[in-house]
Formats: sequence, C-alpha cells, structure tokens
Amino acid sequence: MKRLVPALVAGILLSCGAQAQSINIGPGGVSVDPRSPRERAIDREIREERRDRYERRREREWRRANSRRDCRTVTTERETRRGVVRRTTRVCD
Repeated sequence: MKRLVPALVAGILLSCGAQAQSINIGPGGVSVDPRSPRERAIDREIREERRDRYERRREREWRRANSRRDCRTVTTERETRRGVVRRTTRVCD
C-alpha cells in the first residue's frame, strides 16, 4: 500500500497534461491555474497593451503640459536662520 499510493499519484500527474496547468505555491496557499500557456500569454499581452496605452497617455499629457507658451519660471528667495532658501516654480497662466 505504501508503494501503491506514490505510484498512483505519479501516474496521474504524468498522464494529465502538465502543460495545461500551472501550480502556484505562495503565501495564500497552493493554487492551480487551469489555463493553457497560450491563454496565459494572451492575458500577459493584454496587460502589456494596457500598460503601454497608459504610458503613452502620460507622455502625451506631459508634452501637452510642457509645450505651453504662456508659462514662466518664478524664483522666490527666503531668508532663514540657516541661510537663503531659493524655490523655483513653473507657473502657467
């Protein structure tokens, strides 16, 4: 009986599609991902597309904010006990 159970478990694991499942062991416990590698790759591509879209939008907003012609740089100086503190800010009207 002691030899039968490990042999049975090994037989089951070898007979099923090892490529079709992913076993994850983490802080939440053991989980089985029944998706195929192709489905996981498709999900990964979708996440990358969303991240790329988000980065393009941020870059477009940054360019729009920095391309304004009616901006000026304001430097303020303040005297403290430890010396002069200069603060430079960009003000767009």
